[in-house]
Amino acid sequence: MREHLLQRSQRVPVPPERAFDFYADALNLEPMTPPGLHFRVTTPGPIAMGAGTLLDYRLRLHGVPIRWQTRIETWERPLRFSDTQVRGPYALWRHTHEFEPDGEGGCEMRDRVRYAIPYGPLGELAHRLFVRGDLERIFDFRRDAFAEHFRDS
Repeated sequence: MREHLLQRSQRVPVPPERAFDFYADALNLEPMTPPGLHFRVTTPGPIAMGAGTLLDYRLRLHGVPIRWQTRIETWERPLRFSDTQVRGPYALWRHTHEFEPDGEGGCEMRDRVRYAIPYGPLGELAHRLFVRGDLERIFDFRRDAFAEHFRDS
């Protein structure tokens, strides 16, 4: 199983506490995900977030319905949290979110995703053909949606 890494960094004009709290609200994932994925959080609310919390989602990827479950592994407000796929489309999915003060009242947000595709060589071919590009587009959309949400902050 070959692991891949997706990393993103973005400066935002809000302190780490505000950025963390926005990302830590699972319901904010819906407007932060491209509409074409039909992404929905299916965990009944309200959701008490913290280490050990399980989150269930459903989406459509290239028309295929997918159910996904992640577990919050680390929860260190306002600096970082991480989630790991329990059930879903990847052989491995570990996503770390970090929020570092920038000294100017804002923060640097960093995403680090370690992931692997199942199905051996076929999975690697799918990664090259569309998975990597799909993930980059999703994270570009999140970057832009987050920046727009806090544009006037």
